[in-house]
Amino acid sequence: MTAALHRRARPGRPNVRTGDRATDFGRERPPLPVTLVLDRLRSAFNVGNIYRLADAVGAANIIACGYTPRPPHPKLDKTARGCQELIATRHFQSAREAIQYLHDGGVTVYGIETADGAVPVWELPVRFPAAFVFGNEALGVDPEALARCDALGELPCRGFKNSINVGNCAAVVLYEALRRWRTNSQDDCKRS
Repeated sequence: MTAALHRRARPGRPNVRTGDRATDFGRERPPLPVTLVLDRLRSAFNVGNIYRLADAVGAANIIACGYTPRPPHPKLDKTARGCQELIATRHFQSAREAIQYLHDGGVTVYGIETADGAVPVWELPVRFPAAFVFGNEALGVDPEALARCDALGELPCRGFKNSINVGNCAAVVLYEALRRWRTNSQDDCKRS
């Protein structure tokens, strides 16, 4: 995991970063004030993918709910590639409990689900600190948990299928959150 970062210089071509950065890379930066709530995800491979995404954007933490695989888990090692050791993780029996915990801490909670009243994630008015709730691959987010979210966002699907893979969905949502947070942070700096 701590292999040196190498740059391969080629004349007329961009340098490509390979290998991992040192494990303390980016620790001086504030984390993206985002929590990912994973509600009863079945696939350890999807969860591992989400750990890698969380590390890539610098998310604060992950909450695994119900039977969602969480560290230590041998299948997470395959797709998370060590990121499960870098992202703080908590476990709650249900997403409802996790949402209550987050609300008690002043976090705005967004359910990501193809549901009535959901708006495209790029139109969602996100306030930080934020949490995004992602649901089971077949069942979605628990309806009682969804009802406790402050707002609902979705990735509009124009095809036959109603949704996309939860890891792919998390990627879109996380990078949109990062874009918004960076824009808001830069605006705050300009005002100071």
